[in-house]
Amino acid sequence: MKSNPRRGIFLMIAAVAAFAAQDGFARHLAESYNTLMVIMVRYWFFVGFVLILAMRRPEGLRAAVRSSHLGTHVIRSILLVAEICIIVYGYTQIGLIHSHAIFAVCPLLVVALSGPILGERLSWQRWAAVATGLIGVLIILQPGVGVFSWAALLPLAAAFSFATYSVLTRLTTRVEATFPALFWPGVIGAVIITAIGLPNWQPIKGADLGFLLIYACISIFSHWLLLKCYEVAEASSVQPFAYLQIVFVSIIGVSLYGETVAPAMVAGTALIVAAGIYALWHTNRHTKAAL
Repeated sequence: MKSNPRRGIFLMIAAVAAFAAQDGFARHLAESYNTLMVIMVRYWFFVGFVLILAMRRPEGLRAAVRSSHLGTHVIRSILLVAEICIIVYGYTQIGLIHSHAIFAVCPLLVVALSGPILGERLSWQRWAAVATGLIGVLIILQPGVGVFSWAALLPLAAAFSFATYSVLTRLTTRVEATFPALFWPGVIGAVIITAIGLPNWQPIKGADLGFLLIYACISIFSHWLLLKCYEVAEASSVQPFAYLQIVFVSIIGVSLYGETVAPAMVAGTALIVAAGIYALWHTNRHTKAAL
């Protein structure tokens, strides 16, 4: 498909808006029902989505999903299930805005983990960006000033899980096609979450059934938008716009859930986002210089 950066930016903004809406529904449902059950239904829909994609692959189903790194995909699947469950539970404990403000450090954790896992050489500028982002997290958490709660560490744990998942994804896509990296976490993750979520099934009441279906459908739609985004634009050109998810989440958190945005949260988030964009810019500059 022909490169179209402007369309890619639009699709990225639409994707993160959809992810924000998904998180809004996730918070509502997880406050009323067991988190594992909510995530399980989401995975059921998602595995259907990746199966349809696999069957439509031009090379055929078996060739499309063939992988020589199934062990790594199992680890990635566990990490992704853990990340989703932890962050959604975090929404019910400290809110959407607070959770996403801390989770924004994830791209910087990817940078930090790229060294030991991928063997990448990290410059002092990239390490400085990681350190700056972690300072931003400390500003948000405010440990030792009476407002810190251990629940605030949930999104940090989720960010670490997703960062590790992302780095392992890079590791597998170095040596094989990208599609298995999407397919297997969906299928294996569905098996894992069903095994632990089905015993926690609760009857779904009234309108919540509709909310659950909308939540699952938005999950598929947001991933579809992201896939389309990366089909028409390079990740480096659209990635800075992914930080707009914090803006959309804040709108939902304030308007629907009465959450507040503290000055320390704004300052810390701004520091994290600035560090993340700088790390991306620095990486892109050196990549182009090496070509």
